[in-house]
Amino acid sequence: MTQPVTRRAAVLGSPVSHSLSPALHHAAYAALGLDDWAYERHEVDEGGLAPFVASLDPSWAGLSLTMPLKVAAFDVATEVSPLARATGAINTLMRTQTGWSGDNTDVHGVVAALREGGADGARRARVLGAGATARSALVALQELGVQEVMVAARDEMKAARLVRSMDLDVLVDIRGLDTWVYDWPPADVVVSTLPGGPANEAAASVVTGAGRDHERRGRVSEIADGVLLDVVYADWPTPLARAAARGGATVVPGTRMLLHQAARQVELMTGRSVDGDVLAAMAAALPPLPPT
Repeated sequence: MTQPVTRRAAVLGSPVSHSLSPALHHAAYAALGLDDWAYERHEVDEGGLAPFVASLDPSWAGLSLTMPLKVAAFDVATEVSPLARATGAINTLMRTQTGWSGDNTDVHGVVAALREGGADGARRARVLGAGATARSALVALQELGVQEVMVAARDEMKAARLVRSMDLDVLVDIRGLDTWVYDWPPADVVVSTLPGGPANEAAASVVTGAGRDHERRGRVSEIADGVLLDVVYADWPTPLARAAARGGATVVPGTRMLLHQAARQVELMTGRSVDGDVLAAMAAALPPLPPT
């Protein structure tokens, strides 16, 4: 007999149809024996977040937030964790007695994924992109002990504003995306927060030298001994992941970040610990990725 649902959670965003969060959370609930929990997905944009949250009944325990809601969530949260405030991004809302508490599990996801790739002890890093996930990546790199970071983006002014808005205890250099492997020492770690498509292709072309002058072609050696975390997981492998893998870098797919941040969300929403067995069950729920 099916047990009635008494606790609910969901992922919100726009677009959200591609999200793998329902598969991950349902796998965790099954492994934890939480048969009365359900996890949904809802298409919600920035203007719709507040009314959606206001419409939820007490059975709702938590919400996972993807783009474009990670900043808009500050207007909904009645409490904000220090980590979410440090990143300027909320990707998790948990029901409290007085409202909703906002937190950030992306930082945990980045740290755990990079450690799996062997990034402990990294001292120099590059972050590609200047959006909400880049904020989490910068805080995660600081947590790993990185001392110098280059932030590279198509819009250098946006990248500069992002860095100025954060209280970072690392040296930061701002570059354009078309020069992210040039005139800077090789990095131990690269975190790409770029979406798939033209931006990712542009970053890859700098590595391979496509479209550059002959004196600056083929700078794949700049990341050959490092770790690349590409947060994209749709249409894997990305052009950047392929270029880095060909150059000898250790490539960590975005599904590993997604897995670990979802595990932390499950803990926050349910109050249960996610051990190795539960994490393995969640990983098994992800679709297999083609090799890079």
